[in-house]
Amino acid sequence: MPADPLDRLARLQEERVDHRFKGLPPDADGLTVGELAAERRDLFTGGFTTPVLALSAESVEHNLALLQRYAERHGLSFAPHGKTSMAPQLFARQLEHGAWGTTAAVPHQVRVMRAHGVPRIFLANELVDPAALRWLAGELDRDPAFRFICYVDSVRGAELMDQALSAVAPTRPLDVVVELGAGEGARTGARTEAECAAVADAVSAAPTLRLVGVAGYEGEVPDADGDSVRAWLRRLVALTAAFDAAGRFADTDEIVVSAGGSAWFDAVADVFTEVPALSRPTLKLLRSGAYVSHDDGHYRHLTPFNRQPQEGALQPAFRLWAQVVSRPSEAQAFLNAGKRDAAYDLDLPEAQVVRDAATGEIRPAEGITVSGLSDQHGWVRTEPGARLEVGDWVGMGLSHPCTAFDKWQLIPLVTADGTVVDYIRTYF
Repeated sequence: MPADPLDRLARLQEERVDHRFKGLPPDADGLTVGELAAERRDLFTGGFTTPVLALSAESVEHNLALLQRYAERHGLSFAPHGKTSMAPQLFARQLEHGAWGTTAAVPHQVRVMRAHGVPRIFLANELVDPAALRWLAGELDRDPAFRFICYVDSVRGAELMDQALSAVAPTRPLDVVVELGAGEGARTGARTEAECAAVADAVSAAPTLRLVGVAGYEGEVPDADGDSVRAWLRRLVALTAAFDAAGRFADTDEIVVSAGGSAWFDAVADVFTEVPALSRPTLKLLRSGAYVSHDDGHYRHLTPFNRQPQEGALQPAFRLWAQVVSRPSEAQAFLNAGKRDAAYDLDLPEAQVVRDAATGEIRPAEGITVSGLSDQHGWVRTEPGARLEVGDWVGMGLSHPCTAFDKWQLIPLVTADGTVVDYIRTYF
C-alpha cells in the first residue's frame, strides 16, 4: 500500500532547495521547502530570480471551491484531470473539496497519484503496456480499497490487457469502461455503437476484466458547438442504457458514465440529468482539470461559466514574471523568459502588469505586447510612449495550463500582497 498521504505531503516539505528549482532564491540553497515557506518571503524583494512562475493562492482556493459547488449542485461526482498540474498538494486539496478521485492520462501519472495516496483513479486511456498492467495488478492486490478504472476502445486492446494480467493472476478484475469516440477525425474511442458492442463482448470474454460503464471526451467532437456536443453526449447516455438493458453490467455494483473536459462541462451536466434509471446506482463522473489554475487565454474564452454567468466565474491563477534584459529600440524589448518557461502551444503570454525596477510600483502593461518566444527570450512589441525599461519586471498571464505546470517543478504559491506562503511540487 502507498505511504500515508499526509506523511507523503509532509515529506514534500523536507525536500532541499537547490539549483534544480528555477526562480527560487540562491540564498535559500540548503533550506527545506518547509523552512523556506515559513520565511514568508516577498516574491519581488525576497531574492527570487527571473523568470519565476507564481500561482495565486486566492485564485486556486476560489477555483477549487467553485467546481466543488458546481459538481454538487448538478449531481455529479468529480475526478479532475491531474495531467494539468501533476501536483500532489493540489490532488490533496481537490480531495478535500469532495473529489471522487483524480483522472490520469498515462501510467506514470497513476504512479505519482498512488504514491501520494489518491484512493480512486480514472485513466482516460486504453492501458495496454504489460509492465504498467503488472504494476497495477499488484497495486490492486495490495490495497483492496483502491479503485481504478480505465478506457478500453478496441477488441485488440481488451485482448492485450487480458493477456498481460493473466500472466500475473490478479485477485480481482480490472474495471474498464468502453470509450465511445467523439466522431470521425476525433481522437481515441470506438467510432460506432456496433464497434462499442464488439469491444464489450471482448471484455466479457476476458476473465481479468470487468465492464463497469461507458465514457468518452466531448472536447474532441469535430467542429464542436453546444448542439453537436450534446448530441454526442446523448449517444453516450443511450449506449450506457442499451448496455445495461442487455445485462452487460451484471458483475458490477455501480454503473459509470463519464465525460467532461474544461470547455463543455455545462453540456455534460445538462445531458447527464437525462440518464435514465438503470439497474444499478450510477456514478456520473466529470473529469475537468484545467479549472484549478484556469488561464488567460484558451480556457478563459471557452469556460462554460461564460455561457452560464449565474454559476460563478473561474479566476486565472498563473502569473509568469520575467525581467526586461534588452530595450534595443522604442518599439522593441526582450524579456528573459521564453519557450522553456511559458506555455505557448495555443496562445502567447499576455503582458498584464509592469513592476518598475526603480520604484517597485506595479502598473498596467499599457502598450506592451508579447509578440513571440525564443527558447529563452520573450519578444515584446511596445507602442510609442509605453513605459518599459531594462530591469523592469513584466507579469504575464499564460494560456493553456496543461503546458505551464510541466515547465516548473517547484512553484511559489503567492498571496495578493506578494507573500510566498508555500511551494507547489510538480511531477511530469
